[in-house]
Amino acid sequence: MPKKTLGMPYMVYTSPVKGKDGRNIVYVKPEGGPRMKLTIEEMDAYCAKYSSMRSGELQLVLHEFMHWAAEWLVRGYRVETPLGSFAPRLKLKREITDPDKVTNRDVELDGVEYTPGKAWNEHLDHWMEDGFRKVERLYANDALADREKLERTLRQLLDRRGFVTVNSFRQSTGLTYHSARKVLNEWTEGQSPKLLKTRQGPTFIYTEV
Repeated sequence: MPKKTLGMPYMVYTSPVKGKDGRNIVYVKPEGGPRMKLTIEEMDAYCAKYSSMRSGELQLVLHEFMHWAAEWLVRGYRVETPLGSFAPRLKLKREITDPDKVTNRDVELDGVEYTPGKAWNEHLDHWMEDGFRKVERLYANDALADREKLERTLRQLLDRRGFVTVNSFRQSTGLTYHSARKVLNEWTEGQSPKLLKTRQGPTFIYTEV
């Protein structure tokens, strides 16, 4: 698959904390947050399509890794991988001030501590050459209200490629991922829908009815 990125999409939010100038400090987050997610099934299909992996192989490898890594974590080991390191995290069930009074029944597993590895940064750097791309929060405002403009953009995309995806529509309109998906899905509903939604590999495509 050819390398193609347009920069990591991010959005700007206002915090309740005041800055030195008396105004609220702003902060940034990746555009979609929990709305933009990729399941292991979708990633598996992606790897099967663009690499030498067979369908289902990624899920099998991850399942086996978790099964056997869990054994060594329970033994107290830190598991080092190209993804990073995994280590067991413990906590006490109650507040204790005397070390001699800690018993096995007072200890419980508090999950797994994950530390990203160097290899992650190398792969991220590979895809980050386009930097960042600011996305305005435009849902329910003038941009979304201009349905004629959105329909013209849809028409252009369909004429160009014969189909449209949430990402291509989002990039062309400036809408957020959530808003772009909502608009496209609305056009698949009703007695006279404009679009037909079909799954293709790890994503959905929208074609003209």
